[in-house]
Order: sequence, then C-alpha cells, then structure tokens
Amino acid sequence: MLEPYSLASLAALRQGRSRAVNAENPTGAKGGGGMASGALGASRKGAPCIPLLRAGETVTLANICGAGSIQHIWCTVTDRTQAGRYVLRDLVLRMYWDGEAEPSVETPLGDFFLNGFGRGYPVNAMPITVNPKRGMNCYLPMPFASEARITVENQHGGDVQGFFYQIDYTELDAPPQGVGRLHAQWRRQRLTALGEDYPILDGVRGKGHYIGTFLALQTLERGWWGEGEIKFYLDGDGQYPTLCGTGAEDYFGGAWSFGGKDAQGNTLEQTFCTPFLGYPFYSRDDDFRNDFFHSECPPMRALYRFHIPDPILFDADIRVTLQQIGANEHGLFERQDDVASLAYWYQTEPHQPFPALPSAADRHPR
Repeated sequence: MLEPYSLASLAALRQGRSRAVNAENPTGAKGGGGMASGALGASRKGAPCIPLLRAGETVTLANICGAGSIQHIWCTVTDRTQAGRYVLRDLVLRMYWDGEAEPSVETPLGDFFLNGFGRGYPVNAMPITVNPKRGMNCYLPMPFASEARITVENQHGGDVQGFFYQIDYTELDAPPQGVGRLHAQWRRQRLTALGEDYPILDGVRGKGHYIGTFLALQTLERGWWGEGEIKFYLDGDGQYPTLCGTGAEDYFGGAWSFGGKDAQGNTLEQTFCTPFLGYPFYSRDDDFRNDFFHSECPPMRALYRFHIPDPILFDADIRVTLQQIGANEHGLFERQDDVASLAYWYQTEPHQPFPALPSAADRHPR
C-alpha cells in the first residue's frame, strides 16, 4: 500500500521493509545505522549531518536500488551564510526515478517545502510541514520500480555548513503497479508579460494527475492582486481550458481578498494554514539587518493548494496557467508582477525535459 494511511487502516499489516538514509547510514543498509564515531566515541552521534556542501558541489543524498517507495523526507540547513542570505533558493533539489537521465523533480530546496523567497517560515499542510526552526518535512509518496536517486546542488556563493537530512522509505519485493512517479517543476517570471497568462506548468505529456501548486508572489503594482483565474488545459484543449477558476484567492481557498481587520480597524490580508490550502507567509520586510541597506521591499506572499481529495486527472497532456489580473477603484486591470511557482504532479514515464532552471541570481528575490 503506497497511499497515505488513515487511522482506520493503521492496524492493517503491510508488506515491505523499513529503511532510512541519512548521514549516519548513507546507504540505508540493514543494521548500518549509527556506526560513525564522534566526540563521545563509537556510535555516539558521529555523523549527524553532511558537514560541508562546497560551492558548486552536487551531493547525492540517496541512491536506492530496487523497488520501493519514499514515505517521508526531513531536512534542515543554515539559511544564510557570509556569502549570502538566500541559501534556501540557492540549494537545488533534484529527484530521479528508475535510472532516468533527466530529473523528475528540479526545484530550489526551500520552494519544494513551500518556503519561498529564500525565507524560512512555518507551514502546516497535510503533505508538507515546516516546523521551528526550518525543520522541513514532506510526506508525498514517491514510488519507484528500480532506483531512486536524490541530489542537492550548492549554487550558493560559498560553502554551506551543516546539511541535515533523513529519507524514510519502504523496500518492496516487486515494483509497485498502477502508480505514477512524483514530478515537481519550478518556474519564475521576474516581470510577467502584460495581458499574458503566467505558465505554472506546460509541456507535460503522458497520463497522470496534478496534485499541487505553490505560488511565491511579489506584487509590483498597487491595488488588489488576486483577480486572476487559474486554468487547467487538459488533453488537447485549445484556446479555452476545461477547468477555469474564479480568482486566485478563491483557488487557494480564501475569499474576499483574505480580508480581516487590525486593531485600528484597517483592512488587511490574513494568513492561514489548513491541510490542503494555505497562505502561510506575508511580508514586506527584506529581512536584511544592515544599517545602510535595510528597507521595505515589494510585498511577498506565499500560497499553496494541494489537490489531494480532488486531483486533476489527465490522459495525454496538461497545461496550467494563472492570469495576472488585479482590481482597484477603477475596476479590473492587467497586472505585471514577479511570480514564481512550483507545480507538483504524478505521471507515467518518460516525461518531457524541463525548461532550464534559472540561475541562482535569477532566483533571488528583488
């Protein structure tokens, strides 16, 4: 059984063998955990982390052979160094299934865990949680038939010390049947094109289902930002999509501009986290404590939606877009903002190659 377990099925006996990969047991070998020696002696916290990720280095976190399914990933890392403060955007997470040459998951590390803008903040969703302080967890099932390989690349301006991680998985005797492979793709437009929909996902071919959207939005214009509709073009749709929403805040589960009141009676947007929909982060603070450079910045908003009870099914292809439409005292208008996104979906392999990931500098907030 590969799907998340409910309480009703928790007592059901399951097939397979539990394994975990971390710095203490990098191969996940049976009886191979906690063997490293440290300051307290043999098998006493000798290798709690990868001590150093050198600038430009790609490290393999897991290389699992055989059939199985990853059930949980936990990791944490220093979020800023002397070389810069956007470590969570500078580390690139990639996942490869069953010997493929091109990754099925390619994204900045933080954005995979719903932490955008290179910032760390709490998230309390069902498949992904981020706990104090930057303890990042993912429970999306990741089945594979013959191999799973997960890497992290340091595209930061310098070395990063202390990358902590654990990947929990189940070994299976036979390849799982009737399941897709997890995919996730990151995109960004630092200035969206006027009157053109932002492409959250495009170029997907194969059978599968779309299961999640993460949006990291920096608004660059005045007025309300969230009138744009999210559209799903399925299986050969042309000019018009099969699924079209009613507005961005509606898609992410809110309403009426996420409106609330502060102590002075001023209207403001309210953040929230629920199992499948959330708005965990809002800030206009650049979080850079320097007497010369500290200032306000364009408002940053992070939002997520997981289509877990309601996956978007496709048989041949899918395209997902977001309109950039706002509203002010004069009515609706076409906006231009700084938009980044991560799409999550399952599909059959092989998949189409992803667009080139922007450079680290082009992933940084502006």
